[in-house]
This record gives sequence, C-alpha cells and structure tokens, in this order.
Amino acid sequence: MADINAAVGSGPVTGERAATRIMLICIVVLFVIIMLLAPLAVIFASALSQGLAVAVAAIMTPDALSAIRLTLTIAAIAIPLNIVFGLAAAWSIAKFDFRGKSMLITLIDLPFSVSPVVAGLALILVYGSHGLFGAWLHDHDIAIVFAFPGILLASLFVTFPFIARELIPVMQEQGTSEEEAALTLGASGWRVLRTVTLPNIRWALLYGVLLSNARAMGEFGAVAVISGKIRGETATMPIMIEMLYNEYLTAAAFSLSALLALLALVTLALKSMLEHRYAGELAATRRP
Repeated sequence: MADINAAVGSGPVTGERAATRIMLICIVVLFVIIMLLAPLAVIFASALSQGLAVAVAAIMTPDALSAIRLTLTIAAIAIPLNIVFGLAAAWSIAKFDFRGKSMLITLIDLPFSVSPVVAGLALILVYGSHGLFGAWLHDHDIAIVFAFPGILLASLFVTFPFIARELIPVMQEQGTSEEEAALTLGASGWRVLRTVTLPNIRWALLYGVLLSNARAMGEFGAVAVISGKIRGETATMPIMIEMLYNEYLTAAAFSLSALLALLALVTLALKSMLEHRYAGELAATRRP
C-alpha cells in the first residue's frame, strides 16, 4: 500500500498529455481576459478618457456623493446583521439536530436561486401600499418601499446566505468536542463563543464578510425594483450608474463605475491576501 501511495503521489494527478493541459490553461486564461479583464480595462480607460480631473469632478457631484454614501451605509448596516444571522444559523445547524434542518438549509440558499428582481417585487408585495402590511405601515406613517428601509431589506435578502454558507461546513467539520470541553470546565456559553468558537471560524467568517460586502455594494436588481430610483435619495451607486448612462452622461457613468469596480477590486485583493496568508488554515477548515 505504501508503494502504491508513493507511486500515485510522485506522478501527476491526471493522465492528460502536456499539450492538453496547456490548451485547457490557455482556454481559461483567454476566457478570463475576454470576459473579465478586458471589460474592467475598458471601464477604467473610459473613466479617464477625458482626464482625471473630469472623472473626479463627476464623482464629486451631489447626486454621486449621495449614491456613494447610501451604498456604503447599506453595506455598513447589512454586514453586521448578516454576521449575527450567519453565526446564529451556522451554530443552530452545525451544533443541533432538529426537525426541518434540511429545509432550513434550503431556505438559506434560496436567494442564490431566486432572481433579485423577483426578490424586489416580493418585498413590494409585502411592504408596498397595497401589500400585505401596506395599510398598517401607511397608518403608522412608516415608509419601506421607495425609502432607505426597503433598500436595506433588499440588500439583506440577497446577501444573508454568504456568511452562513461559509460558516456552516466549517462548524460542522469542527464538531462540538471543544465547546463541550469548555462547558465541562465551567465556561459560560458566551465565553465559549468568544474564546473557542470564534477563533476557530475567524477566517471563514472574514471570507464570508468580504463576499457579502462585495454583493451588498454591487446589488442592482432587487434594489432597483424597491428603491424607486429617486436621484439623491434612494439611488445607490449601481442605480446611479444606469441613470447616468441612460442620460448619455458617459464620463460620469464610467467614473462612478470605475469607483465601484475599484471598491470591488479592493475587496477581492483582501480576499486574495487572506487566502495567501492563511492558505493552510483555510484549507484545513474547508476540507470536506
């Protein structure tokens, strides 16, 4: 058996010829260049086509600044809420057995399969003036649709699975032995969470936070339906970009697009740094 393992470990994982491997790698690289790098390069080139001063001026307009503030505010609120939900969901699913666990996991995955436009429409049917709670909200002078709360709800709907789905497999793999040992030694539940559970899942949690943040800042479909696209009030960065482009203000549209892409690239860079620095630990926690 040792000789077999040594023989397997000393050779390539697959038996394809070198030419086949090179062809596959070239196809992947070409696809990435055409579908990802080229569009990003065009966005940044178009944003700077009239000079850096014009691009900065377009971003500094009141409407653009309002969209930037709204986008960052939504992300700043949605991420902590997603952390709380993700921790609670992962803890419940990984640490306890109960009826309906599989159904709960399926429901957590629902935003991955439902169109964001459908999600926005569903929120309108629930919280709109003629929706399920519309009359009660109107009587109490509470605005959800075409207002900040509706945008936050839409962003939460499309982002809440990310942290939970990163934490669930990690916590299931780790089991409950360490928490049980800490409880046996007299630690309280909160202390177990703070000193045992969180250190074990910290990199998976951070990974989920980065993904959730990127989606929160870039969400368009659900927010576009429920926000009403009110310039200077409910227009986030993606919506403002569409409005500027439809008005043929291409310099402003590409400048704001470049800023949004830059924020996404910063998130991606943080994710790559995390994976590179803690590659071994992440591999251990994500091993099936």
